[in-house]
Amino acid sequence: MNINLKVWRQKSPKAKGGFESYKVEVNEHMSFLEMFDVLNEKLVAKKEEPIAFEHDCREGICGTCSMVVNGQPHGPMKGTTVCQVHMRYYNDGDTITVEPFRANAFPLIKDLVVDRSSFDRIIQSGGYISVNTGQAQDGNSIPIEKEQSSRAMDAAACIGCGACVAACPNASAMLFTSAKVSHLALLPQGEVESNKRANRMVAQMDEEGFGMCSNTRACEAECPKEISWENIARMNREYIGSVFGSEV
Repeated sequence: MNINLKVWRQKSPKAKGGFESYKVEVNEHMSFLEMFDVLNEKLVAKKEEPIAFEHDCREGICGTCSMVVNGQPHGPMKGTTVCQVHMRYYNDGDTITVEPFRANAFPLIKDLVVDRSSFDRIIQSGGYISVNTGQAQDGNSIPIEKEQSSRAMDAAACIGCGACVAACPNASAMLFTSAKVSHLALLPQGEVESNKRANRMVAQMDEEGFGMCSNTRACEAECPKEISWENIARMNREYIGSVFGSEV
């Protein structure tokens, strides 16, 4: 099958970028990234600059393969990273437009590659447990209700890919930040400093230049791990508690 690709090309952060068109012959069993591999081999053979894009595990685990496909972060498949999208979901002759995540807090590096280290700084600001409890206890020694632990695990499923930011009209990082706040706050080990954690991480999120949440729920719809926006409400409660010095 033949695919018409329109790909965003930009040599450097300050260079002028634009879409370039390519024709690629693929088979239906190829993944989306394998299609780019085929195209890049073709470009290299012609002594042209290959398209820069990020990838790592290619198993839907790491979220590194972040790109916007036909206007949707990670492409058309719900609950799926773009590396797990296969060409059988497209038809012969289709035109596919691919571009990087767009957000001021995700500065573009080259082509489809953006710098998402702002997420790392949000985690460094408070996404951990710092309470000194001595030697680590056995994981089963603290009883936790199944429903509570399940909610914590659901939030911990966030892979930090940034699709929520790319989907949000305000480029908000509330879903990512709230998932990192929630998966610790929901457990006894992290509950002790939950308010302080929310305060620090929200402050860092604002400092990085992410926008405000306007409750469109686009983040939840495009998240490849289907993180619930209920985590945003939980983080807001934790943050208000930190401001007023008590639980809300």
